[in-house]
Amino acid sequence: MSERLDLLAVARVHARELSTVEGVVGVVLGGSHARGTADALSDLDLGVYYRGPLDVEALRTLATRMTGRPTEVAEPGGWGPWVNGGAWLDTEVGPVDWILRDLTRVEHEWDRARRGEFSLHHQAGHPFGFLTTAYVGEVAMGTILADPRGEIGRLKDAAASYPEPLREAFLRWLWEAGFSLAVGRKAAARGDAAYIAMCVVHAVGIMAHALHARAGRWVTNEKGLVASAARLSGAPPDFAVRAGALCAGQAASLGLSEWLAEAEALLADVRTTEERRVLSTE
Repeated sequence: MSERLDLLAVARVHARELSTVEGVVGVVLGGSHARGTADALSDLDLGVYYRGPLDVEALRTLATRMTGRPTEVAEPGGWGPWVNGGAWLDTEVGPVDWILRDLTRVEHEWDRARRGEFSLHHQAGHPFGFLTTAYVGEVAMGTILADPRGEIGRLKDAAASYPEPLREAFLRWLWEAGFSLAVGRKAAARGDAAYIAMCVVHAVGIMAHALHARAGRWVTNEKGLVASAARLSGAPPDFAVRAGALCAGQAASLGLSEWLAEAEALLADVRTTEERRVLSTE
């Protein structure tokens, strides 16, 4: 407990300093420290929310002062279109990550999420892909450290209720999981195990996201995604074990067609769980 309090104190110092930079409108503690699942290897993740022009040079000066050595800050877009930019700070208490977030863009994705809209994008560091709803999840699940105008707090309050149109959209996405496995079957006859592996992993990712949406749980990235889905009440029995075996290719030892059959069986169980839930409420 004392270690967590120390880290929170460090996070608040960073938030206070970051709030003095032109363009910064708030700071949010995210990642495993916000969820209470951090371990000794976990970085301290700070979402740095800004509007309009951001004084990146001032951020570089601040980062250098806080680390005691020259520290680079990637400007918006420097880390890719979705992760955006930020800095990795090597501090006395361990790694502290500043992650830039354009609040106007986050609000736009919240508006889309409320309408049941999301999209998946290529982004380095996200092997499954970057889901646009992650922006909302970071606010909903994070701890606000600085928010002088209350803008982030209003969004957090709104996102506390998971939008029903979004839940339905993620469940409809299960169609693509089935399609991914179907096209994988065409590669089985050619013995293309690598292609089948990609189809299976993609399908499992969709299943895990659908399970979270069904439970009204936001997701911020793929780390721990399958294990977290397995703990939800609506997950099929042994979801994590079965999904892990599929993604690791262990089921391939049965044969490529059988590997796909195992994936199709898991998808059927995910769908059956939802059908039972719907029937029980009618």
